[in-house]
Amino acid sequence: MTSPFLSGCEAKAPQNLLDLAATFAAPRVAIARAGAPLPMEAAEDATKAGLMIPVFIGESDAIRAEAVKLDWDISAYAIHDTNGEEEAGHTAAALCGAGEADVLMKGNLHTDVFMKSAVSREAGLRTGKRFVHIFHISHPDGGKPILISDAAVNVAPNLETRHDCIRECADLLIRLGNKRPKIAILSATESPIPSVPSSMEGRALSDWAKENLPYADVSGPLAFDLIMSPAAAATKGMGADPVAGHADAIVVPDIVSGNTLFKAFVYLKGGCAAGIVTGAKVPILLTSRADPAAARIASVALAAITCGLPK
Repeated sequence: MTSPFLSGCEAKAPQNLLDLAATFAAPRVAIARAGAPLPMEAAEDATKAGLMIPVFIGESDAIRAEAVKLDWDISAYAIHDTNGEEEAGHTAAALCGAGEADVLMKGNLHTDVFMKSAVSREAGLRTGKRFVHIFHISHPDGGKPILISDAAVNVAPNLETRHDCIRECADLLIRLGNKRPKIAILSATESPIPSVPSSMEGRALSDWAKENLPYADVSGPLAFDLIMSPAAAATKGMGADPVAGHADAIVVPDIVSGNTLFKAFVYLKGGCAAGIVTGAKVPILLTSRADPAAARIASVALAAITCGLPK
């Protein structure tokens, strides 16, 4: 029996995100080990929407066989024949490092193999910044999205990594048209309490942001109700805080809280979660077998916006 808490809403790729992506040239997307239904379906949808130009990496026979199943003519696109997960991951990352592709996308290979290829020095994708995963989550009825970082890559990010999370969220929000991003630092309380380490870190991160990010409002620590609810913020005497009740992004203390939070938005409210890894030379897309088509195409749109290639 389906839980009554689960939403029956179907996720929808936000039209404003697709429209903004369409104002840029379609990036070349290197798909690591593309020869499987999920990556090929995602590539077809995004290519036909004008959001990407696929660069296929993997077993060429499998890639062509999947294209035939989709009745998709891929003769105009490059195919790099490789064998197995590791070779596909290394080849796709190296193509991006060499400037022959603009986005790196996970296909039919394990995430640890894929990310190991992306972070290897030989790939040429390192920039000196930490890799940070950001979810852009939109409601099926539209309205303002919310970002969550980091729910997929950094397991227990230290303060320096969360500095990058805050900065990357702010910069992405500005790319999306937000003139002054409002970023909340998640904890279980709005007061710094030594027995709750994330609350102490939340205050330290907020203080750091005031000195280093003058173009954003950053507040922490904040409990979830104070992040999402203007009424809760007013009741608790935080109505004057520019972030409380009005956050555009949430920076979490660890992967468990971030992963739980993003899945709550998706499974309880039908949110569409577009995900991107920033901090590398190119945007990185981590697709999942559980991702609906809307989330996959929205992720490609987010990567196209991040690339910002002129038409």
